[in-house]
Amino acid sequence: MAIEVGTKAPEFELKDNHGRTVKLSDFRGEKNVVLLFYPFAFTGVCTGELCELRDNLPKFVNDDTQLLAVSNDSIHTLRVFAEQEGLEYPLVSDFWPHGEVSRAYGVFDEDKGCAVRGTFIIDKEGVVRWTVVNGLPDARDLNEYLKALDTI
Repeated sequence: MAIEVGTKAPEFELKDNHGRTVKLSDFRGEKNVVLLFYPFAFTGVCTGELCELRDNLPKFVNDDTQLLAVSNDSIHTLRVFAEQEGLEYPLVSDFWPHGEVSRAYGVFDEDKGCAVRGTFIIDKEGVVRWTVVNGLPDARDLNEYLKALDTI
């Protein structure tokens, strides 16, 4: 079960596709965070979603907002995926301990061994203000994220 709106977002410290440490608390007091979990790099629906975000990046990475895309792939896989698709926002690896952060947010599918499509908009104080969780084959609607960000 995914964490609910109004809940303090679980803190995490993970590596991105460049090996840099990313902590949720790094954005506290400064930026809202769009935390997007996706199953696997290089798969059709995931690539489509992440490229749509790439094509609308100024709406998701700006003075007020930071996009963090999290999968259970290794940082090496994420680096190649980002280079291939021209993704210039952090792809964060929840590879080891495998799925620990995905579990904390309630979006890890134990049978498949990966995160489902969960998105959490976290305000500058670290509180979840909006969330949507879709199954593995179901792409999310980017316009819903934008509407939710407008309400913060």
